[in-house]
Amino acid sequence: MRRSTIRILLWLVVTVGLVASATGAGFVAGRTSLEWLPNLPGLPSAASLAQSSAGQAGTPKALGVLFAPFWEAWDIVNKQYVDQPLDQAKLVGGAIRGMIDAIGDKHSSYMDPDEYRRANAPLEGGYEGIGAEVDITGDYVEVISTFPESPAEKAGLRTGDAFVRVDGEDMTGINGNEVVRKILGPAGTTVRLSVQREGEAHLLEFELVRARIAIPSMEAHILKEGIAYVRLYTFADETGSDLRQALQNLLATKPTGLILDLRGNPGGSLQASVEVASQFLSQGQTVLIEQYGDGSRQTISSLRGGLATDIPLIVLVDRGSASASEVVAGAIQDLHRARLVGEATYGKGSVQNWIPLKNDQGAVRITIARWLTPDGRQIAEVGLTPDVVVPLTDEDHSAGRDPQLEKAIELLSAQPS
Repeated sequence: MRRSTIRILLWLVVTVGLVASATGAGFVAGRTSLEWLPNLPGLPSAASLAQSSAGQAGTPKALGVLFAPFWEAWDIVNKQYVDQPLDQAKLVGGAIRGMIDAIGDKHSSYMDPDEYRRANAPLEGGYEGIGAEVDITGDYVEVISTFPESPAEKAGLRTGDAFVRVDGEDMTGINGNEVVRKILGPAGTTVRLSVQREGEAHLLEFELVRARIAIPSMEAHILKEGIAYVRLYTFADETGSDLRQALQNLLATKPTGLILDLRGNPGGSLQASVEVASQFLSQGQTVLIEQYGDGSRQTISSLRGGLATDIPLIVLVDRGSASASEVVAGAIQDLHRARLVGEATYGKGSVQNWIPLKNDQGAVRITIARWLTPDGRQIAEVGLTPDVVVPLTDEDHSAGRDPQLEKAIELLSAQPS
């Protein structure tokens, strides 16, 4: 099973977060050079379409030649396939999907109109499912992280677990969105998952009762050692302002240090990552660098008014720390603001944008840039390596131990007063 690197923020449901929190925020949406009208009856023949395409004002004649085999294949399928008539919209959607797949970028994809409408449906603060964020682009759907107290966490699902069977049905070769829909369901109903886990010779079997899932943003409190602790679960639109308020309350107690916990945080919006990083960095420091296809670069810098720019800081990360989490952790590491403790992060180093197609024909998700850390590191596929590597073992899980948090407390407690 290949290692996939894209993080689709699904919360095990196709939600508005897939679009609204895409890390391409702030970029030009893009342009379409061809318009597809799949629902028109009586489509012309391949030859006439190719000829008219070549003769249209402003359309390069080469396009007529380039698309001639496509329209020829279109004619063959529509005239000779045994079961007629064919769903023309479905054929065009398949053609678009195939074109995007031919790019060879796991991060780029296509959503048909129905999928796109569901992606824009409001969540109303939660959803009914198992409480896991997943990556849908690999050979199998994989867990990125689980929500606290969710059915997924209570059952023991972990980052990297791959859903091979759902309710006994083999998911090999099934589109990731379809797998997600099979896992979704009303609260109180049961779903059976057969999971492939790294290091296990056989599939692991789980039976989960779906529940109403509240989507947490963060938690913050003072540890008994007098150290402030902040855990971010996602990078949503309100995360920056919520963090600022939490820091104001925590810092008023004069803590001796601060732990920023990004473990299991799969990311979210680019703007939120900049706002979060800015709370720990001086104004004008580089948070990340975006690199475009033409070789040009744009530097994104920290904002003014950070509240925790001087307090001793440790950042906790693990394999579930992805995307916006890696932006924040990478900036803090490169700028020597604090040490990272834990395990290597997931490794997503690109920026995507969802671009709606005209005439309600769905949307395409396209990689529009690579992002680099302030030192120019590309972390795709490899992630960030912590300054202090501390694994979390099966035995730790079973015993309720957290050696990563313990190491962070130890390092901060050893700081000179």
